[in-house]
Amino acid sequence: MKHFVYILISLIGTLGFAQNEALFDQANDLYNKADFEQAISKYEAIIDTGEHSAAVYFNLGNAHYKLNHIAPSIYYYEKALKLSPNDKDIQNNIAFARNMTIDDIEKTPELGFSKFAKNITNWLTFDGWAKLSVALMLLFVVFYLMFYFTYGSTKKRMAFIGAMSFLILSCCAVALAFNNYNLVKNDRPAIVFAKESQVKSEPNLRSSESFKLHEGTKVQILDTVNNWKKIKLSDGKTGWIAQEDIKLLNTY
Repeated sequence: MKHFVYILISLIGTLGFAQNEALFDQANDLYNKADFEQAISKYEAIIDTGEHSAAVYFNLGNAHYKLNHIAPSIYYYEKALKLSPNDKDIQNNIAFARNMTIDDIEKTPELGFSKFAKNITNWLTFDGWAKLSVALMLLFVVFYLMFYFTYGSTKKRMAFIGAMSFLILSCCAVALAFNNYNLVKNDRPAIVFAKESQVKSEPNLRSSESFKLHEGTKVQILDTVNNWKKIKLSDGKTGWIAQEDIKLLNTY
């Protein structure tokens, strides 16, 4: 019975993959015929099945870009970039899409130790740092055993130095793993979808307007109060925006 269930699940997965492949080909054909609205429907149908690939999001962004849909094109390019961050085509196209936005926000540069620490932290993923810490801890154990069972003073000293070095490096890898985890957890980007949105000083309509944002602008979500999101711009400005005016990027 178990074998039958496994075969059935495998068959369903295969059929689903084949169906999505067919939809993808149909969408690409519609795109090449400049029928961008129908192509978008086909690409979205693939996403509705639970498949999330850089290729689908990239093509979906291209179709919206052709229709001058600023916010959706940037939104889907951003999603594609998350799945394939080193893809040059995605990087180039998202740069073109960002040029269509109204808001000119200068990014505050990161300097000194903060920039160095972030670059080191992002060198590996949380899982990568965790695996590295385990490997370093095993090396610590090996060198400690060498220290314990070695009688020569020079070899004993070298084994001790090696053991302590790997122990320190393992602790550093653990710290970087948790730092990476916190960075990913606190990274809550969103794209403004409203043509124009008022950003308030407080999470209510009665508060004063801090500034305006327009479609396609990328923001970071800091907090939520009822139907309001506290946002931060790349230049450091903060404020409250209506929840329906933005769309989170980390949702799938």
